Amino acid sequence: MQPIPDTVTLERAPDGLAVRMIDQTLLPTCEQIIDVTTIPDLCEAIRMLRVRGAPAIGCAAACGVAMAAGRSTAGDLAALQAELRQVIADLAATRPTAVNLFWALERMRGIVETGGDAAALRADLEAEARAIVSDDLDRCHRMGRHGAELIPAGARILTHCNAGALATAGYGTALGVIRAAAEQGKVVRVYADETRPLLQGARLTAWELCRAGIPCTVICDNMSGSLMARGEIDCVVLGADRIAANGDFANKIGTYGVAVLARHHGIPFYVAAPISTVDYALASGAGIPIEQRDPTEVAELGHFARCPVVPAEASIYNPAFDVTPAELVTAIITEKGVARAPFGESLGQWRK
Repeated sequence: MQPIPDTVTLERAPDGLAVRMIDQTLLPTCEQIIDVTTIPDLCEAIRMLRVRGAPAIGCAAACGVAMAAGRSTAGDLAALQAELRQVIADLAATRPTAVNLFWALERMRGIVETGGDAAALRADLEAEARAIVSDDLDRCHRMGRHGAELIPAGARILTHCNAGALATAGYGTALGVIRAAAEQGKVVRVYADETRPLLQGARLTAWELCRAGIPCTVICDNMSGSLMARGEIDCVVLGADRIAANGDFANKIGTYGVAVLARHHGIPFYVAAPISTVDYALASGAGIPIEQRDPTEVAELGHFARCPVVPAEASIYNPAFDVTPAELVTAIITEKGVARAPFGESLGQWRK
């Protein structure tokens, strides 16, 4: 068992604050830690998936606002506030689907608008960013404890994409549930969908599970139905990037198909996500914005390998996420507890 480097932290470098992260585009073959010191570089890191996963993006954005404030040369409060409002706008424009990004930025915006003086604002933003990261890690551990109670002994679990330590401040949401169940001796094996087109399951989830000493098998995305039909999957546990008030949720493309297959085969389908992922302003999943990504991610095998596999004349459709209706969800695991249908009521009880 080997430790996993922190996904994203706020660090004090010799020349000022930096957002430190593991570059996830290089995994599993290279573990490179990078320090980001400018907002353009942080926006690039989020867009290019150097840091990814809904909670981790929120943590990175919060740390970015604090970093920008600490490095700003603005001499008075008004100038610093104006600069940080633009920073927040730039970070908010990076990726549209994961609501945790906007949740974290609104927390930071609240600090920006409190007034005081420039020095106090810088200190308050740094403290808030560190609190958001620490809070996310705590939420993941609580989620794990709640979710582990749902996992049967001897479980063979299917997961899709990566909702582990790499997608959060640490431990993970879906993989946090799996880790907690494994610590109780319940998990026999985890099947990780490779997750085309960027292979987050093959590259990231399998890497995490191997490091944690949890037996795992990587399968192609089109193999899960066959395993279910053969009785080799006991439950599905995966994460979410945005959950509507009624329980509809967006997650990595391919999730909807897994949910349909699980329902057909009578297999429990669990979603693990913090309450910060619930967008109570959206009545249903129909209002969730779906990010469209660069066609080359599909056209080039593994994208990062730059190996063309699609004719140049062919058009490409590359949505990053799909929406799964609440009727296909067995339960939503949060840090507050386990929500079941009707989700409007069960999730609504935790709305602030």
